[in-house]
Amino acid sequence: MSAYLNGEFLPLAEARISVLDRGFVFGDGVYELVPVYSKKPFRLDEHLRRLQGSLDNIRLANPHGVAEWRELILRLIDLQDFADQSLYIQVTRGTPDEGQSPRDHAFPKGVPPTVFMFAQPLVTATPEQKAVGVCAVTAADNRWLRCNIKAISLLANILLRQQAVDADCAETVMLRDGFLTEGAASNIFVVKDGVLMAPPPSNLMLTGITYDVVLELASAHGIPHEVRVISEAELRAADELWMTSSTKEVMAIVKLDAAPVGAGVPGPLAQRMDGLYQAFKQQVMRT
Repeated sequence: MSAYLNGEFLPLAEARISVLDRGFVFGDGVYELVPVYSKKPFRLDEHLRRLQGSLDNIRLANPHGVAEWRELILRLIDLQDFADQSLYIQVTRGTPDEGQSPRDHAFPKGVPPTVFMFAQPLVTATPEQKAVGVCAVTAADNRWLRCNIKAISLLANILLRQQAVDADCAETVMLRDGFLTEGAASNIFVVKDGVLMAPPPSNLMLTGITYDVVLELASAHGIPHEVRVISEAELRAADELWMTSSTKEVMAIVKLDAAPVGAGVPGPLAQRMDGLYQAFKQQVMRT
């Protein structure tokens, strides 16, 4: 697998950074994850806009313009020997120069950011997996208050996601002060009486690109939907629950905290939305 690091394309196994890089020492950086189908990046402009938003929020200047990012990304995609890819982009605040404190919380001065990218094979859920659905557990959302930043410091999400793994489930659904926020590594949608509901974008959640596509498809195809706060009671009384992400796409949650969701099988709206999403993805890839 090929990677990109600070202006150089090289084998991933040869990529090296300083141990004093602020991404390593502090988790001081942001990232993006771009799905690639048949060597075509999916919604690249939207991913780059979100990357810009994350950089702005941590007060780190973007090292590249959109055209330069696009050129680098397309070249890295082309260097891989597999067509469907999960392309990771990471930008950190770099490594302090000699003479600057190697571990000072304050931003180092005059230091270029570290830019790192690599791609791995993209593995999405199979039709057979989607036909069965997955289980999830709930947990208190004990993360910080800037969850809208796609920061590389993901320890809280890791610990929350591990609760699902320990329960042999696919995801942890998070609740803060009695309201739904998101999954540890996904967004969560609720369906009740034929209405699709999603928590509104805020500093308490990271809105995914798939989240945006689902709402766009709901609007385009006349599916009743609401973007509003969702209570824990509404979550537990749902007819359908979905998790959405670049790798899970639209995946039905059929059991929550060991209790069945609705009929305990993927619901009709999840199946319809997955079909719409697959068709939309194919259309985008053809253009």
